[in-house]
Amino acid sequence: MSTAQDPVKSDRAASRKDRPTGSTHFGDNDFAEETTPEIGDATWGEVGRACCVHDAMGWGKIFIGVCIACFFLYFFLFSLELLGNAAKVLGGCSAGGLMSEDTNPVAALVIGELATALVQSSSTTTSIVVTLVGAEAVNVKTGIYLIMGANIGTSVTNTIVAMGQMGSGDQLERAFAGATVHDLFNLLSVAVLFPLELITGYLFRLTSAMLPDSVSKDDKWNGPIKKIVSPLVSRVLKPNKNVIKEVAVGKVESCDAYYPVYCVDGIEDYKHCVTDTKGIEGQGVGLITCDKKVGCPAFFQHGASKQDDATSGGICLFLSLVLLLLCLMGLVNVLQRGLMGMSTRVIYKATKVPGVFAILIGAAITILVQSSSITTSVLTPLVGLGVIQLEQMLPLTLGANIGTTITGLLAALVSGKVEALQVALAHLFFNISGIIIWYPLPFMRKVPLEGARALGRYTRRSRSIPPIYVAIVFFIIPLLLLGLSELFQQGSVGYTVLGALLVIFVAFAIVRFAWWWKRQEGKEKFLACLDRRQAMSATTKTLPEDMQYLKAKVGQLMEHTGLPEDEEEGVEVEALKSVDEEKPLEMSDATEEEPLDMTATDTADSKGE
Repeated sequence: MSTAQDPVKSDRAASRKDRPTGSTHFGDNDFAEETTPEIGDATWGEVGRACCVHDAMGWGKIFIGVCIACFFLYFFLFSLELLGNAAKVLGGCSAGGLMSEDTNPVAALVIGELATALVQSSSTTTSIVVTLVGAEAVNVKTGIYLIMGANIGTSVTNTIVAMGQMGSGDQLERAFAGATVHDLFNLLSVAVLFPLELITGYLFRLTSAMLPDSVSKDDKWNGPIKKIVSPLVSRVLKPNKNVIKEVAVGKVESCDAYYPVYCVDGIEDYKHCVTDTKGIEGQGVGLITCDKKVGCPAFFQHGASKQDDATSGGICLFLSLVLLLLCLMGLVNVLQRGLMGMSTRVIYKATKVPGVFAILIGAAITILVQSSSITTSVLTPLVGLGVIQLEQMLPLTLGANIGTTITGLLAALVSGKVEALQVALAHLFFNISGIIIWYPLPFMRKVPLEGARALGRYTRRSRSIPPIYVAIVFFIIPLLLLGLSELFQQGSVGYTVLGALLVIFVAFAIVRFAWWWKRQEGKEKFLACLDRRQAMSATTKTLPEDMQYLKAKVGQLMEHTGLPEDEEEGVEVEALKSVDEEKPLEMSDATEEEPLDMTATDTADSKGE
């Protein structure tokens, strides 16, 4: 590269202060200090030179980097798919049982969120809800509330992915903000549209007016990414989604009805385990099934019990998390090396697109991969690296929300039921309505953006914030709401009064916390507590080096005094003994002298009189 291209790439300067243009480059010492308003605007000529002007060595490095990045990206997607499959095996029965009852709106909202968090896929939850409505096991209104809950639960995956960047405080802050901006948008949309739907039936009425008289059945469509990744995942573990649906619609009482797993003549293949046992009670596959094209997966076992399948799911869950973390670190490392020395002005110019186009891009990517979790999980590390700004991440996630509704629409077309199509359309218009409320107006858009930035700053102060956040938002609060709603469904005056008292207590606790946080310096106290914990953690980490440093200084001092080590220790011990012996003598002398001093004073006073 020539020096004329310094605005694009430079390895000489280590800080923007050292450059005439004042631009920050990836790898600078003060990279994290640059704020969004400080980023200058590059020209498209600079973008073109950074993208296309390289020597033979440069193109070779780019080719190798792209190949390595594709390798890590493939297995990153593989680990996400395996994570979802393992979660379906482990939580499928629980998720199906949760959605099996036609319940009140609050419980339906919470059940949709918990089911999605358990199976790690809003697409799966949406498809099950559409199936339930099509089978008339759940009415349309309850299906709408389940879909709202699924929208909240879908963002747990990219929040977990953000925790994979805990090695760097700067990256974790940006990545966690990029992940939680999706959470906050979904939570805010539910906070507005859930009570609106309760009061007016807005989504139900809107979708009722759009329904056709009938829906023709269509074939299921799989995206190209699914076709690339799924065959390898199916060789490891393939969940039986029919179990979740059959438990949910009440076809079977529990998953125990599918066990033990039976294959005809003990031959483990699709024909003998699935086709030949279909419709025969007590025979067939359980939570783990076989694939028609690739056969039975590695973790499938003839004669397996429910506990065996759960153990297999647990092992795959652990392996997928380890692989996810390794691929994430590899992908981040490759991207960091590729971007090293690149000007942020150039990167932001290349990635900065109008919000509407960003929404369309997010929707298109999600339609291709058929999972909003995959889309946001792939984008989250890029936000952590600083390649994508938080302002660009928001519309991309909104597009992912739109794209994931296509799965429900396709499931509704497969079912051939008008009611199923109505729920799928309600999912689409729920997300569109949320975008209309929170995105077009800048001051409304700032609410999720500033909230995500604040959460990101908290993670810099304490690494324990992300797991606590996931536990509280996705599990503790939903379970609390579910418990409260169930109290009002028991038909007992005692339970109803208890529920009312608990609601009043919770409301009082929320108001009291808000008052403490805003009016009694609760926020400052919380941040000070995090800072103290961080300082203690940093001190503990550096304690061994500090001790070595002190020992070295003591050694230098001993050399300076000229005393041998053993003599110095003896002198120190003798000095300590002499000090200990002198202390009681001094104390006794002081007590003996006190009355003499008092007598002398009294004599002097009498002479004066």
